[in-house]
Amino acid sequence: MTRALKPQWHNLAFSGLILHEILDHPLDDETPQARLKQVGMMTILYSMNQSHQKLTLSNIMEITALTRSGVKETVDLLVKRGMLKETLVKNSMGRGTARQFEISEKLLEKLSAFGAGSVSDFN
Repeated sequence: MTRALKPQWHNLAFSGLILHEILDHPLDDETPQARLKQVGMMTILYSMNQSHQKLTLSNIMEITALTRSGVKETVDLLVKRGMLKETLVKNSMGRGTARQFEISEKLLEKLSAFGAGSVSDFN
């Protein structure tokens, strides 16, 4: 595959995978609206990840213009699904803690199974 098309194939494969994972495997008591928000959030988080931005609640809030509780609600569902991995890190002032996320290795491995590249191509 030509190098110029590689990022587009990655984006397309990732979009298809998250659509499949979220829409075809609903959580208990989950609304269609919640699933749609998760698809949109994963798309944003993937774009942030590709541009090497930290996936913190504050950064996500800044990009999406959602409230902290709006971001938290959707991100928590993605963590529950195993699509995101959550870790606690020092906040930007170095005093408290902040939640930082990363796209799960399990999801990236599924993506590489589509033949879209190796796991390291997506980080």
